[in-house]
Amino acid sequence: MSPNFLVCWEKFARYFEVELKEVKLTEGYYVMDPVKAVEMVDENTICVAAILGSTLNGEFEDVKLLNDLLVEKNKQTGWDTPIHVDAASGGFIAPFLYPELEWDFRLPLVKSINVSGHKYGLVYAGIGWCIWRSKEDLPDELIFHINYLGADQPTFTLNFSKGSSQVIAQYYQLIRLGFEGYKNVMENCRENAMVLKEGLEKTGRFNIVSKDKGVPLVAFSLKDSSIHTEFEISDILRRFGWIVPAYTMPPDAQHITVLRVVIREDFSRTLAERLINDIKKVLHELDTLPSRVTAKLTGSEEMTSENNGKTVKKTTIEVQREITAAWKKILLDKKTNGVC
Repeated sequence: MSPNFLVCWEKFARYFEVELKEVKLTEGYYVMDPVKAVEMVDENTICVAAILGSTLNGEFEDVKLLNDLLVEKNKQTGWDTPIHVDAASGGFIAPFLYPELEWDFRLPLVKSINVSGHKYGLVYAGIGWCIWRSKEDLPDELIFHINYLGADQPTFTLNFSKGSSQVIAQYYQLIRLGFEGYKNVMENCRENAMVLKEGLEKTGRFNIVSKDKGVPLVAFSLKDSSIHTEFEISDILRRFGWIVPAYTMPPDAQHITVLRVVIREDFSRTLAERLINDIKKVLHELDTLPSRVTAKLTGSEEMTSENNGKTVKKTTIEVQREITAAWKKILLDKKTNGVC
């Protein structure tokens, strides 16, 4: 989201309540369940938000299913609950890679969409926008009317006066590249993401937790993190010039840690192959080192520890959470990690 969008989010939220989403963990993916989300809708729900391109693994949420379920619920209840689509990343990807995917104003309940031009719009940071299906869908209370030099100047943001360089840059990119140009860029990003994914799979050491259909990124985790963790890989990769964030998944899946590589237009196939080779070097280095946090579990699903003289059994998930917490503390103390 652009700074403009963020600065008026508090006011925006009074009209478009982001519904707390029910989620489920399936096959390693953390996604919204549209069925359970719609079940949570009541007479006080102003809007249901869907994400087209999750920050965690790049996944597209099923806006079409959400729309169809809400249409039926609105018919039954007489409500008119709409949908807002957070397409900060996916808004510049889906139209070019997946034109058949229905997520936008083709769906009757989608009333507003926000997009970030500074991500896959190929413009430097600071440009983004929110658009509405019609003027009637944007409450007038959200608009600031400014009497400027004798004329009424309506604005949706709190920053009335600001530089226009990002808008000009976005306009230039749109007319320079056009639909075919953006399509070529996004197809190339997807192909390079597949090169990276296949290279990681060939090592036999990682599970891929991102999907092929979504934002061109690769999110992956170690198959065996009982000795060394994703945080160690992220830390050592910095010596090779790579900043690859490692982070835990949201609540109820915090024991899962992933690394994430976002593929942009300047991430070439050569860079993808170089990153694969550097990850192999990191794995080889870690294999020669003893565990810095815990010893490897040897054929048992439980570990024990002493607590006030009593033996406490721990499951592998509990151990993994302790490992994750320990490495997060180490890296946060060094101020060398984070999701960007």
